[in-house]
Amino acid sequence: MIETTVFVAMEDSLLTIHSDRDRTTGSWLHETSCQCLVSDALVHGRAYCGTDEGLLRTDDGGSSWYVVHNIPRGRHVTALAVSPVERGRDGSGAVYIGTEPSSLFRSADGGVSWDELPALIELPSASTWSFPPHPETHHVRCILPDPIDSARLFVAIEAGALVYSDDGGRTWHDRVPGGPRDTHALVIHPRATHRLYSAAGDGYFESADAGDSWTSPDEGLQHGYLVDIAIDPADPETVIVSAARGPFVAYRPSSAESYVYRRSGGSEWELTMSGLPQAGGTTASRFAVHPAEPGIIYAANNRGVFRSDDAGRSWRAIDVPWPRPGLSDGVSALACLPD
Repeated sequence: MIETTVFVAMEDSLLTIHSDRDRTTGSWLHETSCQCLVSDALVHGRAYCGTDEGLLRTDDGGSSWYVVHNIPRGRHVTALAVSPVERGRDGSGAVYIGTEPSSLFRSADGGVSWDELPALIELPSASTWSFPPHPETHHVRCILPDPIDSARLFVAIEAGALVYSDDGGRTWHDRVPGGPRDTHALVIHPRATHRLYSAAGDGYFESADAGDSWTSPDEGLQHGYLVDIAIDPADPETVIVSAARGPFVAYRPSSAESYVYRRSGGSEWELTMSGLPQAGGTTASRFAVHPAEPGIIYAANNRGVFRSDDAGRSWRAIDVPWPRPGLSDGVSALACLPD
């Protein structure tokens, strides 16, 4: 077991878990409404946290955080990404932030300055984008830079479209027929970079041609509202998703009923709840993986933080004490810090 740092974003705080073979410790950043997380694979110890008030950055693995200034005023940061191959001027990965209302910005210097990529909101489908709880607006839900091609970038709008750019965001390809409309999480596996996996409010989707067409293999998946997704670092055929019947039972602990499913080698989806809390009263789990930990999946929900050592077949709780209310309101994001 290598030394691992896991960040857990909650409604009013950010938990940092440090674990190695001998011990597990935790630290908290209170009164921080953290919505999204991402680490920078090109800079040791660096990660970002998006909040309702702006953007935070750590350069020491979560021991301390500071405010990144100069981001656009009046916008909530709703999505974050750092390119693993597109280096900025300071040697770090190029940073992308998505906001509400939907806009996309890029920084080539670790967040010191930002450039808007305005062509995103000029797409033909943009007039149909709408977030159901607030239909007058919409936001960027997730951003996924390609792990091989530095010019290729995927963006999901909540709700309305999953789109991509082949030229670093200067121009965009609009959504395609049969693709997801409400993607909540989007991943690429480094061993299968042509393949996309989408956990969406309208179901589970896969693309075998980098987003040009989509399928929805859902045999055995009894709950069609998907919140998050993880792929075994060692095997692009092993997929884990968190699911519920709909949004009203996915996020609020008082009414929550959520499930975790697993699919491997093209087989049917199977419930994989061994070691996890019962579905009733449990918010939809968020996932994270560490690229150097094959078969290891991390999960977090309002009942705790969990780890699977067998690619999602079973789970065990990570014993980290946290102050109340702790995770009781649910988890908004989870991320691992690479070595």
